[in-house]
Amino acid sequence: MSLLNSVLKVFVGDKSKQDVKAILPVVNKIKQFESSVAELSNDELRAKTTAFKAKIKADCADYETLISTLQEEANTITDIDRKEDIYQEIDGLNDVIYETTQSTLDELLPEAFAVVKETAKRFVEHTEIPVTATAFDREIGGTKDYVKFNGDQAIWSNSWDAAGKPIVWDMIHYDVQLIGGVAMHQGKIAEMQTGEGKTLVATLPVYLNALTGKGVHLVTVNDYLAKRDSAWMAPIFQFHGMSVDCIDYYKPNSAERKKAYNADITYGTNNEFGFDYLRDNMAHSTSDLVQKPHHYAIVDEIDSVLVDDARTPLIISGPVPQGDRHEFLELKPKIQDIVSVQRKHLTTVLAEAKKSIVAGDTKEGGFQLLRVFRGMPKNKALIKFLSEEGNKQLLQKTENFYMQDNNREMPKVDAELYYVIDEKNNQIELSDKGVDYLSGTDDPNFFVMPEMGIEISKIEAKNLPKEKEAHLKEALFKDFGIKSERIHTMSQLLKAYALFEKDIQYVVMDNKVMIVDEQTGRIMDGRRYSDGLHQAIEAKENVKIESATQTFATVTLQNYFRMYRKLSGMTGTAVTEAGEFWEIYKLDVIEIPTNRPIARDDRDDLVYKTKREKYNAVIEEVTKLSKAGRPVLIGTTNVEISELLGKMLSIRKIPHNVLNAKLHKKEADIVAEAGKPGQVTIATNMAGRGTDIKLSEEVKNAGGLAIVGTERHDSRRVDRQLRGRAGRQGDPGSSQFYVSLEDNLMRLFGSERIAKMMDRMGLQEGEVIQHSMISKSIERAQKKVEENQFGIRKRLLEYDDVMNAQREVVYKRRFNALDGERLRVDLANMVYDTAEVITINNKGANDFKNLEFELIRYFSMSAPMSKSEFEDKTEQELAKIIYKEAFAHYESKMERNADLAYPVIKNVYENQGNKFKRIVVPFTDGNKTLQVVTDLEKSYQTNGKQLVTDFEKNISLAIIDDAWKTHLRKMDELKQSVQLAVHEQKDPLLIYKFESFELFKKMIDQVNKDVISFLFKGEIPQETANTIQEAKTRGREKVKTTKDVIPNMDERAAQSRATGNRQRAPQVVETIVREQPKIGRNDKVTIKNVMSGSSKTMKYKQALPLIQKGEWVLTRE
Repeated sequence: MSLLNSVLKVFVGDKSKQDVKAILPVVNKIKQFESSVAELSNDELRAKTTAFKAKIKADCADYETLISTLQEEANTITDIDRKEDIYQEIDGLNDVIYETTQSTLDELLPEAFAVVKETAKRFVEHTEIPVTATAFDREIGGTKDYVKFNGDQAIWSNSWDAAGKPIVWDMIHYDVQLIGGVAMHQGKIAEMQTGEGKTLVATLPVYLNALTGKGVHLVTVNDYLAKRDSAWMAPIFQFHGMSVDCIDYYKPNSAERKKAYNADITYGTNNEFGFDYLRDNMAHSTSDLVQKPHHYAIVDEIDSVLVDDARTPLIISGPVPQGDRHEFLELKPKIQDIVSVQRKHLTTVLAEAKKSIVAGDTKEGGFQLLRVFRGMPKNKALIKFLSEEGNKQLLQKTENFYMQDNNREMPKVDAELYYVIDEKNNQIELSDKGVDYLSGTDDPNFFVMPEMGIEISKIEAKNLPKEKEAHLKEALFKDFGIKSERIHTMSQLLKAYALFEKDIQYVVMDNKVMIVDEQTGRIMDGRRYSDGLHQAIEAKENVKIESATQTFATVTLQNYFRMYRKLSGMTGTAVTEAGEFWEIYKLDVIEIPTNRPIARDDRDDLVYKTKREKYNAVIEEVTKLSKAGRPVLIGTTNVEISELLGKMLSIRKIPHNVLNAKLHKKEADIVAEAGKPGQVTIATNMAGRGTDIKLSEEVKNAGGLAIVGTERHDSRRVDRQLRGRAGRQGDPGSSQFYVSLEDNLMRLFGSERIAKMMDRMGLQEGEVIQHSMISKSIERAQKKVEENQFGIRKRLLEYDDVMNAQREVVYKRRFNALDGERLRVDLANMVYDTAEVITINNKGANDFKNLEFELIRYFSMSAPMSKSEFEDKTEQELAKIIYKEAFAHYESKMERNADLAYPVIKNVYENQGNKFKRIVVPFTDGNKTLQVVTDLEKSYQTNGKQLVTDFEKNISLAIIDDAWKTHLRKMDELKQSVQLAVHEQKDPLLIYKFESFELFKKMIDQVNKDVISFLFKGEIPQETANTIQEAKTRGREKVKTTKDVIPNMDERAAQSRATGNRQRAPQVVETIVREQPKIGRNDKVTIKNVMSGSSKTMKYKQALPLIQKGEWVLTRE
């Protein structure tokens, strides 16, 4: 592959060089402006910002005027069709304004960048910068001590506090930083090495794009960086009259957070930006909205946010009825017991396997070795044995034999196992022996699902009275639900015990299970494993088991950030994920050259046979480096290893700091000390992102920072991040990775050629091999993992894309209802859609009588045509007639409601107006009553029309929210159930798309009918002024925000196979024990309708979709 790349570069050229070459003319223009900008006075320099803003405003003025004219027309006319056309025209003009603004910014870029660079230069060269004071200066001076006043002058200091750390401004933009700034303004990712000043680079595109007044979001990976960077960079922007704020300082939905979003430049963490978007789409008043339209975002450490976090959707959830009911604690002793029994049994089998292999009986020894590997692949004794000469090859040869013919012989291996683990796919499956063991002798059917078809047939065959039969069926369905949930609980508990290890995948802190990010080693606060797995781990660790919740709102970070008009980012490690960035986000990656050549010595990997040898070698090397006066940064992949190395260093009396998930709050302090002579710091591979390890001259002379990697990470990008901690700004340094054949990457994905080579060379314990070929082989293994991870992320996005299309429709409707401006157009569309559905259904059945009934039911009106007209006219013509009549009927009804309410409102306003600002007016459709909150003064001034508008808003929001929550629950269930389609050799995603479309269509139709029905029937009860009440502030629903760690699709399929569909209508699912022979896809089967009792005979493949819907069950003769 490297040869092919070399040949391509000869003919096509190097992409990174071409990218930089394309930007250099813009950089030259910036440099041309530098001399003229340098001659400006401080006041003239600040005046440039005002001139830039005026230029942008002038270029867009004609379009803004046209929008204002159209808006006025929309507010005065009543023609709904014309209103809809106007709103579409306004949306189109907003797109034109955006494009015009971008052209103007491109034109202004060279001079604007020169202004920012000159500002930075003056803050470096002068401790104080005097300017003529403005109102904005005085506002800043009131809260910040770096602006003082002397008469009419404001004096800006070049030193201030950056989130608790005093700083003196000492940075001026390099030429390479100008290249990075241009790339980010163009909506690309700038890959810049550690120490190249990405935070400073961002000031260039942030300033330029903030000139539009539409808001710029700078997104960071944690709140420390958000608070630090917003305080560190703020004076550069504030000097030019731009407001800067950070959302992470304030509580969600607060006035302060809303003010932060209204600033020109807003810093914050990716999670909070995403959660605020979801919260806004759960708001019940426009005053509760905090975010503006998504204009432009720069994502710092973009690979961490858009790649590492891409499998973790943001979820706002609330309690479900009886959500604290579960069987985790009841089933826990059974699972503990079975795990212990299997471990003891396989420890004996491993000892026997060793004896057989030593005795030369490789057939029996290989068989036993494979059994141990299938039952406990993570066992340390097994891993050590497999690293010895020839053993891994024997295992693979045996596994290949038993896997042939579609795993035909594998049941012989698994016969003595209680459960089987597939470590690569993170799956676990209980065997028949395991089910028998768990069920025990007291209740053999404890885990056996009832065969619904057979059991229903037995009940019906008794010819019992209807009530008795219904009672027995209900008991059967309840038993099915209980056992389905029990099997799911048991499966998740087994997974928690057999696959998830404390201090590796998670830690326990403050009596809570906290997930550790596999990429960064940081604690992922607020995140929970989905689908009951987190509760299972909580049961395992004896901490409080949190109640089950229901999703109220959800979005993936991928789809959240794709909402921005323009998106860009910066990081030190993006090239290895360039394909993913382009395919998912259409973001190009540009490698920015370093300001000074990299002097770091990156050495080939050292490969050992066992972990013990590797760690001993690491400690020897670290001891030697530390005594030589060089600071050492040791990179580990999990908490357990960092603590092990810490203990080994303590024995050697080597002073060191440990930075891992348990100590993440001390990150900044530990990283600040990491560059001192002889200092040893143990950290996860991605620790210290956003903070530089600065070196003294003494350290540089000793050889610089030494990076020691104790294991290759699954991702090359993470290893590059660790290496990048050394060699900052041309500093000397070195990086060395230590690898063993027992490492997870080598064990699961490593090339067999390495193991064979080490066997052939006859390497003894403690000996090591080092060669570029070995390093490249390891990188190929990493590429395999990266491709697999990308597949998982892309698959998740494909599922969320379906949800996102629906989310956009619902949230747009919801916003229109909240805002009210376009609500009447939406209501007109609802009326037309409902009229169309009613017409199509009844015209197709030629049922005029039912048409009349449905028109009365939904529109409270009689049919506007005769039976003969109904028969003669087309569906389209009929729908238009009904729509026209219905909407006219609706408008007259709303006028009557306004006229009816106005005398009451007038009486309250004129007699008690000083007591009330907002009032509650009840509306009823005859069944339900809705309390409508309205502004008393506005309702009085509009003769009751404001009350009608608020009535429409309240009804629409209440029905949309209720339907959307129910729909989300159904979509969650659908995502689980479609995984069973793999048994039919069908694509689950395809079925998910079809089924979700049908679900969404039904939901929208029902929302339309429910909204229309209530609005058409809604009346104001005859009230007197004395019964009008003041509106109380609406209490917030108790919800919590989480980031669910979603299993990959293989894991989902395994869960579905093991558990079937939980708590749903009666269905046939594949249970753990098969008591009947397997049914072929083309075999004839008989199915029975659960409700009507009618039977059909057809092929199994045709029957399966009906069975899965829960309306039919399989019966056996």
